[in-house]
Amino acid sequence: MSRQRNPETFPFTAVGHWLADLATSLLARSLNLPEPLLHVTGSLVFAQVYAIETRAARSLRPARLRRQLLAWFR
Repeated sequence: MSRQRNPETFPFTAVGHWLADLATSLLARSLNLPEPLLHVTGSLVFAQVYAIETRAARSLRPARLRRQLLAWFR
């Protein structure tokens, strides 16, 4: 038995992809960058932000914060 696509949801996904492509091309043109370079730059920025957030979360561990708090009150 084959699955058929729901005709009501197909245009919305197609419109969503079209809008994403339009937004990407408009952003690339406004920054005067080729689209592939825009994708690579976005990936690099995501990786940098992820690394910073991971480092910040590691420094906010409850055990470490407890040790610092106890050290302050000694």
